[in-house]
Amino acid sequence: MIAKTKDLWVFVETRENGTAKNVGLELLNPGRRLAEKQGGALVAVVIGHNTDAAVEACARHDADKILVVDGPEYESYTTDAYANAMYHLVTKYGPTTLVIGATPNGRDFGPRVSCRLRTGLTADCTALDVDEESGNIAWTRPAFGGNLMATILCAEARPQIGTVRPGVFKKAPETEPHAEIIREDYHVPEEDIRTRLLREIHDAAEEIVDLEGADIIVSGGRGVGGPEGFATHIKPLADALGATVGASRAAVDSGWISHAHQVGQTGKTVAPKLYIACGISGAIQHQAGMSGSDCIVAINKDPDAPIFEIAHYGIVGNLFEVLPLLTAEVLKLKAE
Repeated sequence: MIAKTKDLWVFVETRENGTAKNVGLELLNPGRRLAEKQGGALVAVVIGHNTDAAVEACARHDADKILVVDGPEYESYTTDAYANAMYHLVTKYGPTTLVIGATPNGRDFGPRVSCRLRTGLTADCTALDVDEESGNIAWTRPAFGGNLMATILCAEARPQIGTVRPGVFKKAPETEPHAEIIREDYHVPEEDIRTRLLREIHDAAEEIVDLEGADIIVSGGRGVGGPEGFATHIKPLADALGATVGASRAAVDSGWISHAHQVGQTGKTVAPKLYIACGISGAIQHQAGMSGSDCIVAINKDPDAPIFEIAHYGIVGNLFEVLPLLTAEVLKLKAE
């Protein structure tokens, strides 16, 4: 497809109650910078039912335009309904770039849309920029099992499409709404929707462990030594700080803690105000999930551990000696 505009689109996923999911609002932040570099408008695309709340949120987060497709068939996500609606919008308006959150729905939706448009898709990105030579979006993602970061350009086909992990970017401060709202009356015939959502089953652990929304995370890795290390050292510090407990893949794969706590390439991408990495070496797979934290504190007995290369503060020492001291000091300060 030939792009008709230089606009950058951000798909803002909605919940069944019509509110916007955080990842779409997060992506409007880098979207503003990229749209200006491309010389086009920042466009939020909202598909759902009773979406006024989501539209209002997009307007407050600096969108220039908001494309809205609203109807009862979009209340619950289905591949057919959403892909048909997006295909209709893209072929009508011709954006040069489409950015989608790498949620479970986004990871299903993005490939279907890119296939129908006969263009490429860069999945699970952790950084976005514009290549100065070509003007194409530079999509950066983990590659070769997370052992290196690859930057990918879509040189010819349009639109350029990529999915970006939730939590990689932070929402921009709210602004005075100035967006032009365009409502598209597009409906997908019921016979063209081949799936139906019958019931949602939520994992209780996933509901409790809100890593992506946490301001403070205390994470444990292989150095914790076992499940007892999380219980006796990681959790007390987390409780003292009012933090959420995280973990590296090594700790999860060892069965010491559930996958709901995992931070990294195959876990959650987080960007808390404070991230404390305890006994985590800092492999690139883990860094991909937490390097955007405002402040990173690393505790490791190996002074050459890669985690110290990205840490703002580092403590070289045995976590079994360091963590009780930190916990005691935190409790002492809270008591004062």
